[in-house]
Amino acid sequence: MPIAEDEINIPRSYSLLLVLITMEIAALQAFCKVVQTGSFTRAAEALGTHKARLSRTISQLERELGARLLERTTRSLSLTEVGRDFHRDALAILSAVEDARLTVAKAQAEPRGTLRLTCGVEFGMLAVHGWINRYLALYPQMKVEAEITGRLVDVVHEGFDLAIRVGPLRDSTLVSRRLGQMRYAIYAAPSYLSKHGEPETPGDLHHHEHLSFSPSSTSTAWRLSRDGTHHSVTLRARYRVSNIFALRDAAVAGIGVALLPRIIGDPEVAQGRLTLILPGWTRAEVPISAVYPSARYRAPKVKAFIDLAEAALASIED
Repeated sequence: MPIAEDEINIPRSYSLLLVLITMEIAALQAFCKVVQTGSFTRAAEALGTHKARLSRTISQLERELGARLLERTTRSLSLTEVGRDFHRDALAILSAVEDARLTVAKAQAEPRGTLRLTCGVEFGMLAVHGWINRYLALYPQMKVEAEITGRLVDVVHEGFDLAIRVGPLRDSTLVSRRLGQMRYAIYAAPSYLSKHGEPETPGDLHHHEHLSFSPSSTSTAWRLSRDGTHHSVTLRARYRVSNIFALRDAAVAGIGVALLPRIIGDPEVAQGRLTLILPGWTRAEVPISAVYPSARYRAPKVKAFIDLAEAALASIED
């Protein structure tokens, strides 16, 4: 179940509350940054401090709590059982502090601060990096830290404000907002069409060379539809590849016909390097969503980026 934005998690331990009364928020932030990065060195760099000073801060924190939070070796760093519980509660405290700051920030006319976001590699290069550039140009008081990665990031525990996800979402306590959808169309290079002719119906595609986006070998057909009519095209894939940019480049090179996201295919049509064929015939759309911890959407910096992304997707013509 999504967490309501006005819900605040209160630590269960009364003794922990007593310690927190005298503890600087900076110590909590330091501890959470060490856990997030998995390294005193990386945490110190992120916080703009010295490793030795950060280590003293964590040691002092452990003395005040009367418990070891981290197991340290020369090669690894891990949370103790008590440390895991404390980390969860520390994140709740920092979230509550952030919520209090957001109440003030909402009154500000312009987003400011640092936005930490994450997204997948291909969609990051297709769209999100362009959104970031536009966002930074619009809001000079903002900084962005983006992790464009193939791994599934734990948004809460790694301290991110926002993630952009493509495809169906997993069950999660995160809040999600649908930004739009990935729309598809069929393309071929003018050089390819001059040799093989342009298909007039989906059935004509059976006689063409296909370029297949196939992260696995299980994709054997294009399931196309238009105005309630459906057609399945058995693939004669001359080239299968799991990278959308490589697929686009193969289409531009005239190797075959490709089913591409419009966000990557339409710019090539505008430059004359690809031709849109069988207009209106497409595959099922893929949802694009923003996911974020509860209450983060109240932050002007997060809302501004989500609104920008939604508008950018809406601007892509059907």
